[in-house]
Amino acid sequence: MDDVVQAVIDRVTEAAARHDATKEDRLERWRVLEPDAGRFVWFLTQTVAARRIVEIGTSRGVSTLWLADAARSVGGRVTSYDTDPDAQRDAARVLEEAGLAEYVDLRLRDGGKGLAELDDGEVDLLFLDAERTEYPSWWPHPIRVLRTGGVLVADNALSHPDEIAPLEELLRRNLSAVTTIPVGKGELVAVRR
Repeated sequence: MDDVVQAVIDRVTEAAARHDATKEDRLERWRVLEPDAGRFVWFLTQTVAARRIVEIGTSRGVSTLWLADAARSVGGRVTSYDTDPDAQRDAARVLEEAGLAEYVDLRLRDGGKGLAELDDGEVDLLFLDAERTEYPSWWPHPIRVLRTGGVLVADNALSHPDEIAPLEELLRRNLSAVTTIPVGKGELVAVRR
């Protein structure tokens, strides 16, 4: 990761911490990805040489920056869905600042609907960081869109285990390799075999 991208990530992460500290309602928070979870997703994206990356939950673009930097190194591209136009504008700005805008397609759209429109097996890495309680209603699209060997990562597996449990149960019934990595707020990781 180059210094410019890291500086933008650090700045937005610090701004999010200040912003979120003033908000009681979690829906008003920016909820950006923690640095250790970002490094994990960045590394994993490169490890599986993910060229087609889909992110559900752009927020202010921190996770998108991690994914886009990894995509740049493997010749890939990120499609990021979010329903918040303010968050998408902020993400577009920080991607431009970091020099990564050309690697990302921001879509102002519900993530479940976006997944439903994708072809079977076209996604190398799917990153879920949206409203966790909605994930089961998107079934079977989260695994249908993954290629064989493709990886699904869902954030907040340790911070909100009850909300992630229904997705985890679906994944365990349908995929053989499922685990939780204790970085950030916990990353549920599954591989399509």
